[in-house]
Parts: sequence; structure tokens; C-alpha cells
Amino acid sequence: MSIFRLLRAGFFLAAATVTAFLISSLHAGTAEQRAVLSPVQTLFDGMAKRNAEAIKKPLLTGGRILLMRDGKPTQMTFEAFADQVARPGKTHISERIHDPLVRIDHDLAVVWAPFEFLVDGKVDHCGTDLFNLIRTDGKWLIASLADTGRKDCSIR
Repeated sequence: MSIFRLLRAGFFLAAATVTAFLISSLHAGTAEQRAVLSPVQTLFDGMAKRNAEAIKKPLLTGGRILLMRDGKPTQMTFEAFADQVARPGKTHISERIHDPLVRIDHDLAVVWAPFEFLVDGKVDHCGTDLFNLIRTDGKWLIASLADTGRKDCSIR
């Protein structure tokens, strides 16, 4: 085997190792970023259970939600949102985000993430979620939430 083949194989192995490390570290996020995302997941878990108290748990009292649908805003309090989602239903609902962008400055954080909202396991609508969070008494809470929602959910 020539020296050039050995060097090329070594370079390829090193590049693959570095790339794998960088990709895994980008997806893992920091402990603080994971802490910011925790109330978002708690909200989604409460929604899936259709449990108003579980939905309200990670939300700042008095906060608001803004839903953009067909270019028109719908605003409501977190309490009204929790009560609406918690209404009994026969369908299973869930929301999932991916590739969240998390920005933190001391006790203020923002999460921007594409989402899919599923009904009985099928995508009903999709868009982008925007969460504003605050940290109070060492605990992250969602202070406000906005999202876009559309039915034309092609694979990204």
C-alpha cells in the first residue's frame, strides 16, 4: 500500500471522526439549553394527556398565546388555551418540535423550532413555534408562545 493511500485513509478516518463528534455535540445541546427545552416538553406532555393542570404547570400565570392561521392572529390566555386543549376528545393529539434554536441571556430565553401537530398519529398541521421563557426562582417558565400553523406540510 502506498504512503498516499495510507495518508488518504488516515485523513478520511480523522475527518469522519471529527464530523461525527461535531454533529453529535450540536444535537446534544448544553445542560442549560436542555433545561430551557424542559418546560416545552412538559407542555406537550400535558397537551397529549388533555390535562389542563399539566398544561398550565410550565406556563407563567397571565401569559398569552398567539396562533397565526391563514394570516389571521388568534390570541388567548394560557388558561383559556389549557381549558380548550383539555376538553375531552376521542382523538390522540401530540406535538413535536425538531431542530430547536435556543438562545439564552441570563434569565431570558427564546426557543424557535419547526413543529408538527399530530392527530391520531398523522400530521394535522405544521409550522414554527416561538417560545419566550423566563427563569424565576431557578425554574424556567414559558412566558409567551406564538406559532404559525398551516396544512401544507410537505417533508422538509
